[in-house]
Amino acid sequence: MKICGIEIKGSEAIIALASLDDQVLTHVALATKKIALDDDEDAANVKVFAAQVASFVRENSIDRIAIKKRSKKGEFAGGPTTFKIEGIVQLLESCEVTLLSPQTINAQSKKFDFELPATLNKYQHEAYKAACSALMKK
Repeated sequence: MKICGIEIKGSEAIIALASLDDQVLTHVALATKKIALDDDEDAANVKVFAAQVASFVRENSIDRIAIKKRSKKGEFAGGPTTFKIEGIVQLLESCEVTLLSPQTINAQSKKFDFELPATLNKYQHEAYKAACSALMKK
C-alpha cells in the first residue's frame, strides 16, 4: 500500500510518499517534492493548483493522503492559504484524505520509530512521518 503524506506550510503542499510492504516502511522517491499555490486570491491560480494536485495523484496512483493538521487558533495557527490548500486536497474525488494531528504523528513516530531515509529532504520529514503514521494506524 502506498500513501502520500502532506505538510502544508505557507502556500506550499510539501509531499512525501511512503509504502508498506510486509510491515516494512519505505520512502518512494519522486521528482515532485512540493506543489505551490501562487497568489491564492486569483481564481485561475487556485484552479491551476487544484489541477496540479489532481494530476500528481493520478500519475502516481495515490489512493490515500494523510495531511498534518494545523492549529485553527493560537500562536501556531495556520494561515488562511493553508486551509484553502487543505480544502482543495480534500475535494479530490479519487482519493481518501485523512487529517492527522501533530500529537498523533509524534505518538506513532515514537511507537514505531520511523527511520527518516537519506532520500528525503529535511523539509519533507513531517510529510513522511504523516504518511507513515497513516500507514501504521490502519
